[in-house]
Formats: sequence, C-alpha cells, structure tokens
Amino acid sequence: MDFEYSDKVKELLEQVRSFMQEHIYPNEALFHEQISENRWETPAILEELKAKAKAQGLWNFFLPLAYGEYSGGLTNLEYAPLAEEMGKVAWASEVFNCAAPDTGNMEVLAKYGNDEQKKQWLEPLLEGKIRSAFAMTEPEVASSDATNIETNIVRDGDDYVINGRKFYISGACRKSCEIMIVMGKTDPENPNRYMQQSQVLVPVNTPGVKIVRPMTVFGYDDAPEGHAEVVFENVRVPVSNIILGEGRGFEVAQGRLGPGRIHHCMRSVGAAQRALEMMCKRANERVVFGQPMIKNQSTREDIAKSACQIEQSRLMTLKAAQKMDTAGNKEAKDLIAMIKIVAPNMALDVIDRAIQIYGAAGVSQDTFLAHMYAGQRTLRLADGPDQVHMMQLGRNLAAQFAE
Repeated sequence: MDFEYSDKVKELLEQVRSFMQEHIYPNEALFHEQISENRWETPAILEELKAKAKAQGLWNFFLPLAYGEYSGGLTNLEYAPLAEEMGKVAWASEVFNCAAPDTGNMEVLAKYGNDEQKKQWLEPLLEGKIRSAFAMTEPEVASSDATNIETNIVRDGDDYVINGRKFYISGACRKSCEIMIVMGKTDPENPNRYMQQSQVLVPVNTPGVKIVRPMTVFGYDDAPEGHAEVVFENVRVPVSNIILGEGRGFEVAQGRLGPGRIHHCMRSVGAAQRALEMMCKRANERVVFGQPMIKNQSTREDIAKSACQIEQSRLMTLKAAQKMDTAGNKEAKDLIAMIKIVAPNMALDVIDRAIQIYGAAGVSQDTFLAHMYAGQRTLRLADGPDQVHMMQLGRNLAAQFAE
C-alpha cells in the first residue's frame, strides 16, 4: 500500500494550506461576527472567499473520477489530505464548494439524476450558486433504521403528494437553500422493506414546505447552515422529480452515504490535528506551578497519545479511500464502517485533551474547541450511529468464519 501523495496532490495541498493561512484563519472572528448580525444569510466574507477559491481553481475536489464530466478530477485517496486540511475550520469546506450536505446531494444527482435534474439542480450546486439539504431523519421513529421512515409520498396523477415531519435537516435553515432531497415511502405495504422508500426532489419554496425551527447541537445552532425541523403538508411535486424511480430510495441512500461518511472522517482527522497543534502551542507557552506546562508528564502523555490516535485514523482513512478507488464503495463498506466508528471518537478524545490543557478557555467561544467538540459528538450519530456500524461490521466479519 502506497499512501505517498502524488506531485499533483502535494501542489494542491500546498495551495489549500496557503489559502487557509492567508484567507480563512484570519477571518474566523469576522465570519462569526457577520453571522451574529444575520443568522441564516450566507455571510459576505464567505461569498468573498468562495469567489477567490473558485478563481484559483480550488473547487469541487470531492467528486471522484468515476463521475465523468462532473468529476473534480481527484480520486478519493487524493481528496483525503485536502479534506483533512479543510476540516481544521468548520466552515472551510464550503469555501471550496466541498461542504456537506451539498457534496452528498451532488453525488446523488451526478450518479442517479436524469439530464433534466442535473441541469436544474446539479449544475447550480456545482457552481456554488445555491445550497441544498437532505431530508431523511424523523423525530417520531428510530431513523438509524431507514426502513422506519414514515413520511408519505403518494402519487396523484402527474404529481407526488408528500406529508411528513423531519428534523435535524442540515442546511435547510439557510436562505440560499433551494432544493431538498426528501426520503419517504411510496410503497409502504411492499413485503420487501428495502423497496418501500423513494427519494424525490422538493424545491424549498414549494407550497406546504414549512421550516419550523432550527434544532441546536449542545446549544449551537450552526448558523448559517442550521439543522431544521421541517414539516411537509400536502406538498406537491411533479412525478419527474423522483430520483432513479419508485422503490429505489434505499439504494440511493446507500450510494450517497459511503462517500459522505468517509468525507466526514477526513475532516475529523483535520479537526483533531488542529486541536493537537493548539495543544502543543499552549503546553509550550503556558506556565503552571513555576514551569512550562510541557514539563508535566501528563501533558506530554496527552500529546503523545493524541498524535498516535490521529495517525492511526489518518492511515485507516487513506486505506478506506484507496479501497473505494480500486474496488468500489460496496467492497470498501467494512473499512468505511471502521473509520466511521473510529474517527469521530478519536477526534473527541483529542479535542477533550486540548480543552483540558486550555482550561476554561477551552470551553469558551475564544477557541474553536468547544464548538468542534459538539460537531464531532454529532458525527457519532450522523450518517448512521456507532451502534449500527458496529452491528453490521460485526455481522460481516463473523460471517467470514461461519461454517
């Protein structure tokens, strides 16, 4: 296994790092200042930086070569170090048009959408002109089992009529969010539970779509993206808005979640790496009991353990990415499950140690640590909770030894 970055990737990585140093880190405070003035509008600094990144060709890295004309020109393995770098700032991925949930939605449209759907929704998403959301999770059922989804999608002539309630729909609070991919049941009586669901495209301005409220994550509303509670009341969309066909929703969801999961893990490694760097800086500068904190054995152990965990997760992420590139997402499913279990937990460990070393400042708004901790804790639930990944991974591994 060769994880040495190619010259192309090294050059791109240097460009992304330079962009982060010159434009993103210096504007973290301004970003939050502008958000506080108008929570759900894209802040001016973000639009400004997106234009700069796009002009430099630092754009749409995430779509792998398999997506043909829509590809960002990189493999999953090549994209990994770039995503890691972006993961050091929660909103940096959007600057390069590589932010969830848009990335997953663009992958769905590129892989499963028809020509009309691609023209209407994929192209403006690729250009960064609009934002999107993916509406699956529901408050009334255990949505970790997607077959539980209760939202009704009923055909009525040339339309589908949608009724249901969703929550934690990331991106839907944003005023620039124009399209949602909604998962619900078109055939609830089908004996095959995996053929009951479908996914349809629902423009946010469709009558009957109601953004009820932003949900919070440990008190953070994650503006301007937000995580909305959304109600669909007799929402009508054309039959042509269905993706791939009736009963294909579970298939589409699985195709979407594989890349999305590993992208989160790539960013988790970046978040942990930044926390480690902050930890080292603080330990060298802070004086406690008459000596630099780095002189304390427990501090050195925290740094050492963190570095080991990050490198383990980084290598596992690269291995999973390589397997996706060489054997396909389905063959890489066990490795994707492993890293989805490992990376967020690793990041939580590292960030927690950094918080401890920073003391009160670590849980304040003066560092990125508390907010990033909340985000990483959410990742233990997003795109499938740890328990589901472990249940399926354990089943798959044990089956290899069944007689």
